[in-house]
Amino acid sequence: MNRSQPSLITQLFDLILIQLSNFRWSWRGMLTSGIAAPLLSLLALGTFARDSGPDVLAYVLTGNVVLALMFENLGKVSNNFAFMKAMGTLDYFATLPIHRYMVILASLISFLILSLPALLVMLLVGSWFLRIHLVIHLLWPMVVVLTAVSLAALGALIGVTAPTPQAAGPTTLLLIMGFTALGPVIIPPERLPQFMRWIGWFSPATYAASAMRQTLLGPVMPRLALDLLVLAGLTLITGWAASRKMDWRQV
Repeated sequence: MNRSQPSLITQLFDLILIQLSNFRWSWRGMLTSGIAAPLLSLLALGTFARDSGPDVLAYVLTGNVVLALMFENLGKVSNNFAFMKAMGTLDYFATLPIHRYMVILASLISFLILSLPALLVMLLVGSWFLRIHLVIHLLWPMVVVLTAVSLAALGALIGVTAPTPQAAGPTTLLLIMGFTALGPVIIPPERLPQFMRWIGWFSPATYAASAMRQTLLGPVMPRLALDLLVLAGLTLITGWAASRKMDWRQV
């Protein structure tokens, strides 16, 4: 490593501050937009599902928590990287003595921090509105982190490969809608057609929602290990692919 290159901790900390400072004027609007759609979805579906039993309500709550994380991480990270690519910000970062994967990691952490208010609002309002008692497991923070960073890493890959920021937006919105609808995320599997249940096995939201249900409402089952493994694998694969797609002049 170049001797003039800052330590990895310094690189990460500085890049996180840079990312967060970019939203110091717009964070209120970001929080509002990130909360509005999942909250409206929860209220609407919860109203119709009130008499359907606790199992259905559990899917409504945890599925919309995952939806909030998708809006805050998958959608906004994709738009952020597409914008940085179009504006030449990634070219600027490439001239600095920093590693490319630190730019991605700092972005994932920054948007994870920005997504926490939406997550808390969904949990508090959702559990109150649906009258669900939360049984939070010690592994729940790990589930939140893996869900957020795996979706953000996928968003980074979309952002760096999209030809324009205008192309990245519809792509991520389509993915968010597809991940939510295709698979047992908000709707229990027994109420879905067979082909949608099969497609759901290829959606990261399916594994995220399963892990959320187990660690928020219980009980924790052996299936949780598979959910966490899939989310961790998605993070590594998409994060690596995004870093390889970035035009970088530093070794």
